[in-house]
Amino acid sequence: MNPVVDIEEARRRVAVRRGYRNWRTRFGETFDEATRAGDLTDPTLMFLAGGNDEAAFYIYDLVMNLLELGSGFEIRELQPQDRMRVMDRYLFLIDRFRFEIMRRLGWLDPLEGEEFSLVELIQGYEKIVPALQAVVPSLGSGHPEYAQFQGISALEKESFIRKLIPKAMDEFSRRPGGGS
Repeated sequence: MNPVVDIEEARRRVAVRRGYRNWRTRFGETFDEATRAGDLTDPTLMFLAGGNDEAAFYIYDLVMNLLELGSGFEIRELQPQDRMRVMDRYLFLIDRFRFEIMRRLGWLDPLEGEEFSLVELIQGYEKIVPALQAVVPSLGSGHPEYAQFQGISALEKESFIRKLIPKAMDEFSRRPGGGS
């Protein structure tokens, strides 16, 4: 007797393989449905967090393949509502990658939702991400500006954290293995 095949599970596995195809080629690493931002190597994380057109393509490609919308090369051909779905996920992921850099530097406390894989965050975006976006990352107590951070309002904390991103990216890129 032939085994029963779960069509949805098979489609998801194919989408994951297809989604990470260009990542495997570009980064020479292994990615799968369990890969989290915290699992990315420093050079891969730095590249993806960079925000340039090449990095954007790899993020678009992953998102579009996982949503079965085609390749990242086709982002401009998407219908407006699908393009917005991709862009929302792209913006969320680039934030996660940048916050992960800050966490690795010891600047941020562990991130809310870091247990979710990239696949879960992309495919379960509507259910998972709104709650994560509502939580501002917390500056780690070892950061030199921690006392200042503690003294500002909750509304100012997100802006405070975001203003640290360029300095964090620069410092991370100078770390051994961070920018290579």
